[in-house]
Amino acid sequence: MEHEPLHPPISQKIHWQLDLSFRHFNYTTPLIESIRGNGASSVVKPMPAAFVGAPMESSKASFITKMVLLDAAKAAVAPFERVKLLMQNQNDIIKSGRLPKPYNGIFHCFATTIRHEGIFSLWRGYPVMAIGDVFSKVIRYNIFEYAKTREDIRWTSMRVLELNCVAFFATQLLVHPFLYAGTRMATDVKITGNSGQRQFNGITDVYRKTLKSYGIVGLYRGFNITLVELVMLGALSTGLSPWKLYYSYILQNDYLSRVMVEFGFDICGKMATYSMDTVSRRMMMTWGGVKYKSTLHAIAQIWKTEGVKTFYNGAGAEILLCAAYTGTVMLVIYVADVIRAATEKGSDDGRSALGFTARWKDPRGK
Repeated sequence: MEHEPLHPPISQKIHWQLDLSFRHFNYTTPLIESIRGNGASSVVKPMPAAFVGAPMESSKASFITKMVLLDAAKAAVAPFERVKLLMQNQNDIIKSGRLPKPYNGIFHCFATTIRHEGIFSLWRGYPVMAIGDVFSKVIRYNIFEYAKTREDIRWTSMRVLELNCVAFFATQLLVHPFLYAGTRMATDVKITGNSGQRQFNGITDVYRKTLKSYGIVGLYRGFNITLVELVMLGALSTGLSPWKLYYSYILQNDYLSRVMVEFGFDICGKMATYSMDTVSRRMMMTWGGVKYKSTLHAIAQIWKTEGVKTFYNGAGAEILLCAAYTGTVMLVIYVADVIRAATEKGSDDGRSALGFTARWKDPRGK
């Protein structure tokens, strides 16, 4: 009998583009593959078959489904993000008088935060960062959907690159204030022995105090170094993408191996740019006794007074964050595929739960 493949499972639709941190939105959206479906394949040279991943479904329903699944995974691992931010910025928190001594490690940070603020405080700062994440996805999606409708434009590789740059800059410009507010909320620890007093009473209070003290510029502290960080991350992602796709292709039937490959590549990118993220976050912390005049001044001050090791504070929590997020997404994808396979008509065996859904075709044409 002949097998005729159906639409790819959710695991392939997600394409394993796991934006593993709240600070990194996936700006390397495969617009070329999206446009290729509208007849632009003659303009943009297709990749070799072995390097081409599963097609991305561009419908609005698919976009919303994928966004909900990935954001649900981010909500599950949000505590790791807050611990990472606390350890990353602990020296500035100490200088501001809100933390008596440094954390001894990841688990000590978890225990101290839960003991002083409660377990739900581990999600402090997550809502505003999640809003920014959703905005970034919606903006980017609409930009690319609009581009696909412009049949009058000849989408050369250079124009695709220009569109990606526009989407990247516009998204980051609008989202950075959310990133700033989320960072300030996440690093706002309660002062021990002072009735649990916090510096900010909520998201609105963060914006009100920042605008009053520094104006609109205060919401964009760390913006320049964040742009550099994301450009470098995008360049690394682009350079490593063919290899990621290749290994995903040869390991397409092995969930665990694909997850490990994706995790390894993403950790390499995160660690290569982690020091830039530290500088960006530390610049966002400018308040009271902590003053950084510019990006170069922040780098010089941190290097001179705290040493190179400080640039990688919280890196262990970042690795745990990536691992937890990858595992959560793997579980969500597997459950979604099982549910989809259970409702798929014509599934004659249980292999469809692992992404091998096929439709049997009667050789007699019936």
